[in-house]
Amino acid sequence: MCLAIPAQLKSIKDDTGIVEFLGNEITVSLSLVSPKIGDYLLIHAGFAIEIVTKDSAEEILEIYELLEESANES
Repeated sequence: MCLAIPAQLKSIKDDTGIVEFLGNEITVSLSLVSPKIGDYLLIHAGFAIEIVTKDSAEEILEIYELLEESANES
């Protein structure tokens, strides 16, 4: 199973962007979307694959946190 990670776009240069995810900055390809700085994106395998709302990004991160907590309890 593959998962996409939500991250906020901080800067754009050509077809690449810098996104922030949990305090880390990552360079990603923007060739599949047309975002603007500040947008929240779903990132998979180094590509931004979808623009999402801030609420959706936060909800996804909350679900990941719950999954991590559940895995650590086992």
